[in-house]
Amino acid sequence: MTAITASMVKELRDRTGLAMMECKKALTEAGGDIELAIDNLRKSGQAKAAKKAGNIAADGAITIAQEGNKALLLEVNCQTDFVAKDENFAGFSAKVAAAALAANTTDAAQIAELKLEDGSTVEEARIALVQKIGENIQVRRATIVEGDNLAVYKHGLKIGVVVSFAGDAATGKGLAMHIAAFNPVAVNAEGVSAELLAKEKEIAEAKAIESGKPANIVEKMVTGSVEKYLNEVVLERQQYVIDNDKKVADVLKATGTTVAQFVRFEVGEGIEKKAEMSFADEVAAAQAAAAAQ
Repeated sequence: MTAITASMVKELRDRTGLAMMECKKALTEAGGDIELAIDNLRKSGQAKAAKKAGNIAADGAITIAQEGNKALLLEVNCQTDFVAKDENFAGFSAKVAAAALAANTTDAAQIAELKLEDGSTVEEARIALVQKIGENIQVRRATIVEGDNLAVYKHGLKIGVVVSFAGDAATGKGLAMHIAAFNPVAVNAEGVSAELLAKEKEIAEAKAIESGKPANIVEKMVTGSVEKYLNEVVLERQQYVIDNDKKVADVLKATGTTVAQFVRFEVGEGIEKKAEMSFADEVAAAQAAAAAQ
């Protein structure tokens, strides 16, 4: 058997787009023969899936699995809304969410190794789905929410919310809908992170200083801006989506409901999308590439 060197692993990685450990494994199984390793990878579909991995997957769907006092939110990404609505994609997402909840894990690497009912791993099922659908598909993130009372709400495919609460069940459900619509960052002002507050204060100070007002006025302007921000992002301070005449805090008090925790997932949060290339730009790029050869 030929010794597996770093340069061989690098060459296979460059040619297939697979991760380093996958390339090393493929080379070991092929006895150090790079061409045989590539053939084996093509047969298994891994090489094709790896090429798709370069495509940005910013669309997709949120799936929620619940069992007793636990609920798991899962985001699985694809490239287009069309695939997000595909029954094969939905079936894959549901199976992954159920497996992750059963294993009590939210780590993407661990989820990839979980076994599904048919005996395949999540990663093997993902690769098979990429082959079938022809788009990059990625299991992006997951989180688990626990509590004696859980309210679960999905708004279409793109937004999912789980609320852990105590008190009135109808209010819990209403809160989940509210959170989906208004996207608060914390239950109360004390829950807003110092980082977010510092960033908002910095922005407010820059705007206030530009006004040319005296320092004491600037300070009041900054305080007012931060309060306005808190009114917009704190759950208890927001106008209730079901009754705009009331704030969420009023509804909580009236119904004897308290919120322990909530999690809101929205598809594509934080993923930078590439702007689509126009036909003219595509032609120009092709011409430039041809001229460079």
